[in-house]
Amino acid sequence: MPGNSARSAVLMPLSGPPPNAPAALRPLYEVDDTFVPLYETIADCPNCPLARNRSRTVPGSGPITAELMFVGEAPGQREDELGLPFVGRSGQFLDELLAGIDLTRREVYVTNVVKCRPPDNRDPEFAEIEACGDYLEQQIELINPRVIATLGRFSMARWFPDGRISRIHGQSKRIDERYVIPMYHPAAALRNGSLRDVMHADFAKIPALLRGDPLPQATPPAPQPQAVAPPSAPVEQTERLL
Repeated sequence: MPGNSARSAVLMPLSGPPPNAPAALRPLYEVDDTFVPLYETIADCPNCPLARNRSRTVPGSGPITAELMFVGEAPGQREDELGLPFVGRSGQFLDELLAGIDLTRREVYVTNVVKCRPPDNRDPEFAEIEACGDYLEQQIELINPRVIATLGRFSMARWFPDGRISRIHGQSKRIDERYVIPMYHPAAALRNGSLRDVMHADFAKIPALLRGDPLPQATPPAPQPQAVAPPSAPVEQTERLL
């Protein structure tokens, strides 16, 4: 059964935070020593062209004992500067969402499918996601979370390759002895304010999943009967009714 209550977390600094790191973020630079070999491998990774222009790799942040793991898409400019995921405006909204379910960033693990920033914050490419795929697999194996929440369509596609985020967000699925729940990326809610309440509602489902309670599956809407014109209706009226 996923979950890490029996694990111990001995925290140690992997590499000091950059001088411009805000004081509030400095605790996120603490890394469980079990992560160190993986993080060091990621820091030296030459597996795709993104390695040539990065300032810092962004492997992830959070305790190895985390029962909840978030998988986003790729680092942005601020993340590239600081070496931490979700530290810009999207990260601020993620903190707000976590506070809504009585969690903090220090209690969850956060990473991306790509560990280096794509140029100009473009979408990660398939080859780049593939190049980082083994790193994500190792992170999942080390953490063994009860719940994985995907943030955005690129991480969603790993578990729901045929899904559309607008249709399946907030609907969990049992995969490999854990729950996986797809969600919008926080940046989407920053662009479209109507998604803020949607994301809060989706996050509100996480505590039940952490308890092991399955969520009710969404049922598709019943098909609506088509209007049928009476036999004497004129052609133009019939076209409006159909």
